[in-house]
Amino acid sequence: MPWKVDFYEDEGGYVPVEDYLDGLTVQQRAKVLALIKELEKHGPTLPFPYSSQVEGKLRELRTKFGKTRLRVLYYGDANQVFQLLHGLIKDTDALEQSDIDKGNERMTAHSKKVQREREKTEKEQGKVEKKDKKKRKK
Repeated sequence: MPWKVDFYEDEGGYVPVEDYLDGLTVQQRAKVLALIKELEKHGPTLPFPYSSQVEGKLRELRTKFGKTRLRVLYYGDANQVFQLLHGLIKDTDALEQSDIDKGNERMTAHSKKVQREREKTEKEQGKVEKKDKKKRKK
């Protein structure tokens, strides 16, 4: 069964990983998209060197095109959907803290959105259950 992978979208509708992909060459984009397909196929068992933990729940998809190191930061949300948060071309040994911060900020924003949606659904289900109880009493 394939895993669900989605592109993080901020409140204003900006999708940073799509923007990142649009800025890559055709060959680089093909490599990153193939890696995203591998994440869909293998999910959390996608091994190193294709996937690596950054910190906490934040992970990175890793590939190279020539000497260019291509990365996509992602995490698995509460709905068990992988959210692609931030794309970058890595030119240092370690990830830049600014890139990690962007990934964490987007992960936090998405987690809050998922929590709000979950609370809204639970609230709506509670209203339906109350209506059903009233109908049964009549």
